[in-house]
Amino acid sequence: MPLNVGDTGYGSVDRPGLSASGAAGNSETAALFQLTGEEEQERRPMSKEALEESAGGPAWRRLRCYLVVLFWLAWMAMLATAVAIIVTSPRPVATPLAWWQKSLFFQLQPDLFTATPPGGSGVVDALCDQLPYFKSLGISALILRGLFDPINATESGGRSGALPHVQHLLSESDRVGLKVLLDVCDVQLFGTREDETKEPLDATQHALRFWLGQGVVGFLICDTDAAYTEESLMLWRSIVEEFNKEDEERIVVVKQTRELLPPLRVSGQQLNVTLVDVVLRSVLPDSPRLLSARQVAGAIETHLQMAEDTWLGWMVGGKAPFDLRRLLLVLLMTLPGTPVVQYDQLDHAQGGNGSKSSDFTEKFKLKRSIVALFSSLSHNRAREEALLFGSFTFLPFNDSSNATLSSPSSPPILAFLRSWGCVHFLVLLNTGSEPRGLDPAWEISLPEAGVFVASTAMDRLGAVTLHTLVLRPREAVVVKLFEPGNYS
Repeated sequence: MPLNVGDTGYGSVDRPGLSASGAAGNSETAALFQLTGEEEQERRPMSKEALEESAGGPAWRRLRCYLVVLFWLAWMAMLATAVAIIVTSPRPVATPLAWWQKSLFFQLQPDLFTATPPGGSGVVDALCDQLPYFKSLGISALILRGLFDPINATESGGRSGALPHVQHLLSESDRVGLKVLLDVCDVQLFGTREDETKEPLDATQHALRFWLGQGVVGFLICDTDAAYTEESLMLWRSIVEEFNKEDEERIVVVKQTRELLPPLRVSGQQLNVTLVDVVLRSVLPDSPRLLSARQVAGAIETHLQMAEDTWLGWMVGGKAPFDLRRLLLVLLMTLPGTPVVQYDQLDHAQGGNGSKSSDFTEKFKLKRSIVALFSSLSHNRAREEALLFGSFTFLPFNDSSNATLSSPSSPPILAFLRSWGCVHFLVLLNTGSEPRGLDPAWEISLPEAGVFVASTAMDRLGAVTLHTLVLRPREAVVVKLFEPGNYS
């Protein structure tokens, strides 16, 4: 009998659906992968309705919509809260400034024009060549003095035919975007009136209209001039307003030479300050002698503490030690108001004794350094609201501080803040001959650190910690503070 005949034997498998003879399906392989009805139904892809029912039905879809709406409502609420905080937070309101309040004035020295040969144009041509350079330094307007007599140099040409050269200068200045003012301080008969004849008054009106028509944007007079009277200034104001343009207002500037500016009164009442646009004041007192460092510090302190309700212009004036010129330039460019820089402040070829330097290389380095300082200050002033029209806070000092760094006789550091919103600049001036640190009393209201914007030697860069800062003799620095503080 054959082995296993009629017996499934060892290793046989009973499978549902197979007959005893094994004929059903006729293939064991096909039977291994054959699914039952329930298994086939379980492995079949779910329909949309079945998927929704498995995920919780339409309620889950509604829940997802609610979550999306809730997310966007929360996001909008946070955005609205942020906007409300910004809107309701106290912030400074900028007052629109006129062009002359934002400008940097450059006064040319009278002796630049005294050597002009009759009928010649050498100085004027040389000046015209420098106009683009002046503009690149951030200068906005020129103040001309000593080139001609404004009364006589009209249609007739004045002194030795100077009119064509002046007209050329005005034309070139306008081409490069520089405005021009005429300094007519102490010009004879300018703005006077005599009872016997109206000729001087008529000549003044004619000269004012002539030069305004030539493109001059204003005039500078002194408080000692005959023009500094109520009647004359009202006349000047009416004439300059005739030539006002929407984007270019003509101005009258008064240079203050006395300790107090003589008031202008009508019927016992002080006139509106709009009769003059700028009161130009010297930082240093006019003195025939060279001022000491202590006198310079005292003059600066006096001006820093003086409250004014008029728009001020500042020039250095006076006679200060040569090594204080850069310090005074920093002061001039950071005070509130309009700075008026003089030609010799950018020409440091002369030493303290007035003799020319014999070393051309040193002279070149010196001039390049002062120009770099001036350019840095002018461009920072132009783009920083705090320096342009920000608030001013003078920091009082204590003479007894910093005794370990300097002698009590050395002038203390002078300091003030220029602030706008959360931006603050700290200006420090050491007029003394010895190193000085900051007054510890200032640390209460000042942040700990800042970054250098400018320094007299232009050799300080990067961040600085205030409590470790020591100013060198005759040094001034401008520091932009890192953190806002309470400086009111």
